[in-house]
Order: sequence, then structure tokens, then C-alpha cells
Amino acid sequence: MLVIPIQATPAQSLSSVLGGQNCQINIYQKSTGLYLDLLVSNSPIILSTICLDRVRLVREAYIGFTGDLTFADTQGTSDPVYTGLGSRFVLLYLEASDLIAPPQ
Repeated sequence: MLVIPIQATPAQSLSSVLGGQNCQINIYQKSTGLYLDLLVSNSPIILSTICLDRVRLVREAYIGFTGDLTFADTQGTSDPVYTGLGSRFVLLYLEASDLIAPPQ
């Protein structure tokens, strides 16, 4: 698990290498919640996905992303809002080894 540094701003873009993948992450606040876009090598993986506390954002391996992303509230179980990004709400990259394989 890796904490991705983010800022408490209503809209931001950042680049990071996650699991050997060149990622661009866009995070933006709307009236209906906080949303995230994930692109790998300029190809969209997920777009306009709502961010909820401890809910994986990519979810499905077939999409072609190794690992997953999630937000976690360090002070409770609230869904993230931009004013607490980087402090109360952290963005986590879950490596493939952090994910529980589904029963077969």
C-alpha cells in the first residue's frame, strides 16, 4: 500500500508511476461529491468515478490496471471532500498483493 500525496484543492492533476504504470490522476470536487479520473499512458482507465470512503475505484482486473485506488478517512468513515485531502482523507494505491483474490 502506498499513500499518494494530494493537496486540499478543489481540482488537481498529478502524475505518478504506480505498479510500473505511468498514471495521471485527476481529482475534482463537484456539488455531488469528489470524483477521480485515472489514465495510464494517456489511455483512460476510469473516468468521473465518485470517491467514497474505503471503496475501491477501479475494482475490476479486466480494465487493465494493476492494483487499485481508494480513499480512506483517517478520522472516521466520511466520504472525502477536497478540504480534507492530504490530511483527513488520503489517497491510497493498493498493490496487487494488497488485494484479496476472490474465491474460486
